[in-house]
Amino acid sequence: MSSQSAILVAHAASLIDRIIALRRSIHAEPEIGLQTPKTRDKIRDALAHLPLDWQEGPSTTGLVATLRGRAGSQESRRVLLRGDTDALPMPEETGLDFASTIPGVMHACGHDTHVAMLVGAAEILAAQADSFAGEVRFMFQPGEEGYHGARFMLDDGLLGGVGTGRSLPDAAFALHIMPNAPHGVIGGRAGALLAAADQLQITVTGRGGHASMPHQTMDPVPIACEIVAALQTMVARRFSVFDPVVVTIAKIEAGTAHNVIPDTARLTGTMRTLSAANRARLKREIPVLAQGIAGAHGLNAEVEILEGFPVTLCDPGAVDFGERVAGDLFGEAAFQRLADPIMGAEDFAYVLEKIPGAMFFLGVAHEGVDWQQCCGIHSTRMMVDESVMPRGAAYLAGLATQFLARGWK
Repeated sequence: MSSQSAILVAHAASLIDRIIALRRSIHAEPEIGLQTPKTRDKIRDALAHLPLDWQEGPSTTGLVATLRGRAGSQESRRVLLRGDTDALPMPEETGLDFASTIPGVMHACGHDTHVAMLVGAAEILAAQADSFAGEVRFMFQPGEEGYHGARFMLDDGLLGGVGTGRSLPDAAFALHIMPNAPHGVIGGRAGALLAAADQLQITVTGRGGHASMPHQTMDPVPIACEIVAALQTMVARRFSVFDPVVVTIAKIEAGTAHNVIPDTARLTGTMRTLSAANRARLKREIPVLAQGIAGAHGLNAEVEILEGFPVTLCDPGAVDFGERVAGDLFGEAAFQRLADPIMGAEDFAYVLEKIPGAMFFLGVAHEGVDWQQCCGIHSTRMMVDESVMPRGAAYLAGLATQFLARGWK
């Protein structure tokens, strides 16, 4: 461990009570979507004493705080660190003293911890500002859970770019907690880390009637079922297992009574892909399949695809760099390469389309607990070992200082 890394780790450890208190305050008052004003205000209050320049809105309550190093350099770099702020529309069943006070809303994906760790990193870096040149931009982003918050913040010019008077950062990093990963271990991989995710809806329209006389109707229900099965056959037989595709129909709606054949049946689901080519191909081929099956039975099928997040692609150089930083801060065993992508999705992908960088995972399972059996993200019982959070803050600070000093090349 270098002397600078030792300073970062020690400072992070000293902030543990403040980091945990902020996380718990945010956890108790979760907010959904692009507007998270209570969380925004808590972030502002926590960092009000630091010399930061702030940008906000107009499309969201997202914040970007800029810290400028004071070491001075004409060729200084710019680095972005991101934490997301929004929660999920689901109940909490953890029994924690600081559990959600908002019925039907919970921080079950760890965004409360992401904010608290990023605030901790800002505190650490502000104390080190005399030792580095360049800029650190702290991106506090709402609307990650399906609302495209990162895209809105990019479109609003909060990260810089053409017409803003500020250049985009040279590198971007994000850290996401993972309850189903070993305590304190940091993970990442080059290339596709997370999948693209699009929503799928297929409406099969026929002609309803009495359940005792199906021959006088055009029953959409068996046709919808046939389409569900055919989608799985298409995935298994027309797409390579080495460029994975997942199509899941998670909801089927049809009918109003046990003895009435309905006019329509609706299928709702998700499409997950790891390449732009397969993503585009699915969008072309699913309508052909659904309409062909329905048409063969004399019915009609309408397909609607709602585009979600793109593939989260991590720059190989940024991942190598992240591994070196983790090793310097915490030892070689602190970083693990993920063998496979995760088929979940993440809107930090929009940032990585514009700025080279990487997302990493931080294991927050409690020590001594079988982390493969504990409740994962998006669980009503998801739990976090808060003692790991200073490590996350130190890691974010280390990524920033080492990139500003040397880049990752």
